Order: sequence, then C-alpha cells, then structure tokens
Amino acid sequence: MVRTGLDVLAAGNFVPLKGKRVGAIVNPTSVDASFRHLADLLAAAPGVTLGALFGPEHGVRGEAQYMEAVGDVAKDRHTGVPVYSLYGSTFESLTPKADWLRGLDALVFDVQDVGSRYYTYVYTMALAMKAAAQAKLAFYVLDRPNPIGLSQVEGNLVGERYRSFVGLYALPNRHGMTAGELARLFNEREGFGCELHVIPCEGLRRSQPWDSLGRHFVSPSPNMPTPDTALVYPGMCLGEGTNVSEGRGTCRPFEQFGAPWLDGAEVAKHLNALGLPGVRFRPCAFTPTFDKHKGLSCEGAFIHVTDREAFRPLLTGVAVFAACHALGRGRFEWRADAYEFVEDVPAFDLLCGTDQVRLGIEAGEPLGALVAGFDSQRDAFLPLRSQYLLYRD
Repeated sequence: MVRTGLDVLAAGNFVPLKGKRVGAIVNPTSVDASFRHLADLLAAAPGVTLGALFGPEHGVRGEAQYMEAVGDVAKDRHTGVPVYSLYGSTFESLTPKADWLRGLDALVFDVQDVGSRYYTYVYTMALAMKAAAQAKLAFYVLDRPNPIGLSQVEGNLVGERYRSFVGLYALPNRHGMTAGELARLFNEREGFGCELHVIPCEGLRRSQPWDSLGRHFVSPSPNMPTPDTALVYPGMCLGEGTNVSEGRGTCRPFEQFGAPWLDGAEVAKHLNALGLPGVRFRPCAFTPTFDKHKGLSCEGAFIHVTDREAFRPLLTGVAVFAACHALGRGRFEWRADAYEFVEDVPAFDLLCGTDQVRLGIEAGEPLGALVAGFDSQRDAFLPLRSQYLLYRD
C-alpha cells in the first residue's frame, strides 16, 4: 500500500514538528490510512501544539457547495482551536491574515487534490505559502497521490489575462503532478521564498492507477464523489461556464450532462461520431435536485470511459460543449455573471485559460481548431515540470 505524507509523518511521531506551534490547512480528506484526522493527530502529538485550523473551499468539514463563501468558526468542537476560512466572498479572503498566523511556527497542508488546474486547493496552498514566507513560518506539504495519475498531461497553459482562482498560474488543464510537486514548482518559479518541506508519499510510482494504490477515496468536495468523477473533471468542469448542467444535483456529477432543451439521443450520436479516444456516450436523462435546472427534466449524455490511458478529458469536454452549442436550438448560453471573483472575463474563458475555445465554438469551427496549439503549449511545459517531480517509475 502506498503511504501518504501524513502516514509517513505519523509513523515518525511528527518529529519534524516537535517544539512547534502549528496551523493546519485541512478538510475531510486529511486522514491517514486508519482514517484518523490530521487535526486530531496533531492535537495528540507529544511536543506539538496545534494552534489553528484553516479551511479551503467547501470548509474544514467539507459541507459547503462550490463557490459558497465559508465563515470562520470560533472553535473547532473536536480540538478546541480556532478555525479560519480561506474561502470567503472576496479574493483577499483566500489568503491567511497576518494576525491569524501570529504565534505560529509552521503551517501544515494536507488536502487531497484531483489533478486538474481548476481545483482550487493547490491555489489555497500557494497563497498560504506566500503568507507563510512573509510571516517567516515553515510550510509543510503532506503529499498525496493524484487520483487521475501522474503520467498523463493535457491542455494549454493559462494566459495572463485569464488568471483566476481556477487558474492562478500557467498550468495545463491536466497537470500530472502531486500537490507536493506543485508546491516545489510554485515556490521556485513564482519566487515565494517559502521555507518549504514536502513529506513525500512512500511507494508511489508515476504510472500507478488509483485502484492499485491500496487507498480508499475520501470525497474532497461535495461533487467529487469518486476517482471516476475526477478523471472526467479536467474537461467537464468547463460546463460551469455554460447553462448546461454538469450533473450537479445528481449522484453522478461531471460524468453526465444535460439541459431541458437538449435531445439526448441526438447529442450522444453526434459525439460518438467524432470517434474521441477512450470514450463512448450514452443518451441519458436526469432531474437535478439543486443548481442549474433544479427540478426540471434534462436530457444529455453519460460519459463512459472505455480506455483510461487513451482518454483525453479536456478534448472530450471541449467536444461536449461544442455539441451542446450546436444542438442547443438557440438556447445554449455562456455564463455571464461573476465567477471566482472575476467580473470582466467570461467564466468559460477563465476555465479554458483563453478565449480561443469559446470564440471558435461560436464560429462553428471544427474540434481540431478549437484546441489548436494546446499540445505545443503542453510540450513546452513538460521540461519545466520535470524539474520538480518527486516520483519515478
């Protein structure tokens, strides 16, 4: 069984943290192989003082929905320490305040990422690293496997105009890295100057699929229930920038999509005719219990990944929303309201890291033109990425 950074640190009795007062950035995934939570382990560790907990998007307990502001809690009921939110109603709320860090010696980050640049936890980590550097605190990342693997990389890099909390730095959509590897990259390339310590996983190889790791999957957010969800997410999260339901309010978010004005059989036939690698589409219908089209019958398609190695989630997602635009009978729309604290750039463009895809879809361009140049941007990123990798085959 692969051991996470938390498993390794706990087995060593938290020696690197002895004599330190620490704050921990946690959520429900911050558990060891026996499902003991980091907060409880730190509170009980001899010589370690737990001073505060910090919650990323969705909160320390993980109950808040996406883009829902989370307030501070006076005390954590299990450990008795203050709880601070790192996801409020402004961009400034994403960074720990200086007075929250006063009296601490170190911050510890242990949150499961899912391998896609939209997922905000690694940006919470990065902003906390910057704050730790300014406060002269040590920063520990307890590394975890990437549930969609460490060998596949896909997508373009985020353009400067399109930086946001779903793409703060120039990463591809599917980056093929762990949080610890990204922390190393951010710290050096973004010039944080943080005293960074990554506690690597033990026994992890880059080519290992999730089901070979011997780990249970703990849902890192309310709409990320399984590793299968994570696999389609680098493409299907683009749906947040449209009026098509990405399956929120159902038990299979991101694996299915639809709208009241789509014909599921027509959409599935159109997408299957494209011959996309490693995937088939099945017509489906669902009624969301919340979020877009709540209480309305939607038709669309279910995404069945038939070959995980061949599957290209971003290419698939772009194809899906191009099809929804083309077959939407004039009712397809781009999301127009503020998204992740940005008001002057369409949400779809923020997610894509460019306006190329949206403008191409509007112009009716073929799929190849929509993603033109993406592979070359990925290829330019690979040598940079290789400098910060911790795991080999």
